[in-house]
Order: sequence, then C-alpha cells, then structure tokens
Amino acid sequence: MGVSSSLYSGVSGLNANGNAMSVIGNNIANANTVGFKSSRAIFGDLLSSQISGSGGISQVGRGVGLSIVDNIFSQGTFENTETNTDLAVEGSGFFIVSDPTTGNSVNDYTRAGAFRFDANGYLVNPEGYNVMGFQLDTNGNTYGDLVPVWANTQSFTAAGPTANITLNTNIDSDSVAIPAGFDINNPAASSHYATSIQVFDSLGSTHLMTTYFTKTANQSWEWNTVVDGGEVTGGTAGTLELVGEGVLNYDASGNLDLTTSGTGNPLATAGVFTTAAGTLDWVNGAVQTQQISIDMQTTQYASPSVVVSQEQDGYGTGTLVKLSIDEVGNIVGNFSNGTPRKLMRLALAKFTNPGALTKAGNNMFSESGNSGPSTIGTVGSGVGNIFTNALELSNVDLAQEFVKMITTQRGFSANSKTITTTDEMLAEVISLKR
Repeated sequence: MGVSSSLYSGVSGLNANGNAMSVIGNNIANANTVGFKSSRAIFGDLLSSQISGSGGISQVGRGVGLSIVDNIFSQGTFENTETNTDLAVEGSGFFIVSDPTTGNSVNDYTRAGAFRFDANGYLVNPEGYNVMGFQLDTNGNTYGDLVPVWANTQSFTAAGPTANITLNTNIDSDSVAIPAGFDINNPAASSHYATSIQVFDSLGSTHLMTTYFTKTANQSWEWNTVVDGGEVTGGTAGTLELVGEGVLNYDASGNLDLTTSGTGNPLATAGVFTTAAGTLDWVNGAVQTQQISIDMQTTQYASPSVVVSQEQDGYGTGTLVKLSIDEVGNIVGNFSNGTPRKLMRLALAKFTNPGALTKAGNNMFSESGNSGPSTIGTVGSGVGNIFTNALELSNVDLAQEFVKMITTQRGFSANSKTITTTDEMLAEVISLKR
C-alpha cells in the first residue's frame, strides 16, 4: 500500500468536500427562489484495502466518496401575495406542468406556483409551461385525462332563467275590502297594492312581472301576477296577461295562515306559489315551459303596504371579465352578469419517494426510476391542499448552511494537510539515499 496511497485518500477528501461546497453554494444561491427545495451531500467511505499484521488481517480505508445528493422536501413557509393565480401547496403534492413545444407529451412537477394566464387563456408558469388539470362536467365533477388548464377569454355564459322569486312584503290590514275582487282590465282600481320585479327568460331577456294584492275580506287577500300581453304568445301589447293567482289568508296576528292559503288546499311548501303552467310562453322564442315559484313572505299588519325586500334568481348572458382560482383548485370565471362559473380544476401529483426526483431546472422536477410513478388527483384526494394568493418560499435554512460551510471548509483544509504532510514524508524517503 505504501505512504503514497494517503495522497489519494487526501485527494478523495478534497473532491468530496468540494462537491459538498457546491451543494451548499447552490442552496445559498437559491435562498430566495420560490418553491426551491434544498439539497444535502451524503458521504460514504471507499472500499478499504487489507494489510497483514502480527495480529492478523486489518483494513485501511482508501478515502471518501460522494454517496448521493439528497433533495430535502420539507415544507417551506408561505408568503402572502396580491395575485390570485399565485398558489402554494401544503403537503406532499406537486403542481403538474408540461412543455407545450413538445405537445405536452412529458410532465414535470413543481412546487413553485407563480402562475399566470397568457394571452391565449392558458395557465402557465414563468417559463411558459402549461399547468395541467382536469375538465369539469355540468355538475362540477372532473372527467377525462390531464389537459392544459385553459379558459376561453372570449366566452359567454348562458343566461339563467328565473325560477324563484321571494317577496318580503307587508300589506296594510286597514285597507277597505273590495268584495268583487281583482279586475285585470282595471288593476289600479281593483287592488290595494302592487309590486314589480324584472325576471329573466332562458335567452337572458328581461320581462316586468307585477303582482297585485287585493283585500276581499278581513284577513283574506287575493294575489294576481301579470305580464304585458305583448311579451307572451297570443297576447296584445299594452294589455295585461294573468300568469298566476291565489289566495292569502292571515291569522289574527297578521301572519300568513299556511293551512288555508292557496287555492283551497294546504300548501305543499310553506308560503310558496307557482305561476300557471304554459302562461310564460314568451314570444321571443325562449323556453315555453318556464314556471316561476313565488315565495310570499308576506304579513298583514296595520301599517302602510311596503316591500321590505324582493329577490329573483335569474340572470342574463355575460362575458368573461376575470379569472381566478379558488382553494379547491377550481379555475373560476367571473362574468359580467355577476355569476361565477367553474371552468376547470388543477391537478396535483405526489410520489412514494420524492427525494429521488430528478431536478430539471427552473424549479421543476422530473420522474425517475427510484421516485416511483406519480399519483395524480385533486384537492381532497390526499395529494395536498392549495392556498391561493400565496407562494411557498425556499426551504433553505441559511444558518444551517453557514454551519455546514464552516465544517466543509475545515474538512477540505484538513485533507489538504494530509496531502502536504504525505508529500513531506515522501521527501524524507527520497532523502534517505543522500
């Protein structure tokens, strides 16, 4: 073996500690890199050689080698941001990204969620890689394979026809009864109070619907709902068409009596009436079978008739004005009609052995044989949680890295001393001939 072999042990120490310093330097350089995962160098001693001695066979080490550079996937802290497309993953999951120049044929994985929508409506990372996700059906459930997350920025949302109206109203109990009841040809003279509300058909067109209240006896009122005849089939513009009617009975306290109100039968749903079938047959070609439920949240107190509040659940068509992402990973389109719509859902992946993932640069990792195959899912399926308006910061611990730097430097210096000392010993051997 000889003295000269210690030179090579020292060289192996220099190489190993030099590589370790490279790892430390890379960690420190990426201390402010979003989603960066630090690494550590693991050393292993080299195969020892055997020498014979008086006590038997002994082993002498031949130096040190770099066993592996581990990726450390500990959770980084979160930074709050003002951008809704900034996302952070809590847990073991990764965002899935793919290079569009390759036809999205190979997926990469990242914890850096600084995403944005490009000019074509694709959700991308700063390098232009598509973020992958799933399409949603009409019930909001995912289906199909992974596809790039995309939103049609020029899209419209369909109208939502009015299905329910809520009228929160007080009608004056001191009104003088009109026994003859409501006259549709003279509604003002044959009613005590009226309230109007705009409703939507299936095409998004609006129609004014008016409900007249007529007191016919103490604690008993009729309600009649009308629209302009020019808006329904067979009607005449300027002439009212009756689309719903009923009876409202009140108890001695002025509250709606749910057992006797209606058209002679107890109500199936407390205080809720429905327009007559086939009456909302709009002339503009909208759905002809529309019916609207009217929730009569009415009281009869000795106070002037007044609308406390009234609401309807329809809406017109709208254009896309804003894209955002919710905490479940849904891509939400906010439209000009005030109605949000879920367009797609982000996918997440996790690995059995994430430490064996291969670094692909630009905060991305690729699958390796030792990492195991990816398990792909969405939030709620065990692959992690998503936080919006947040970014995961680097998990580099600078204090720890500087301590490692000191010990690595000491190790490097000590190995250099091994080389210089061995050199002096060899010089002594050479001087023996003198």
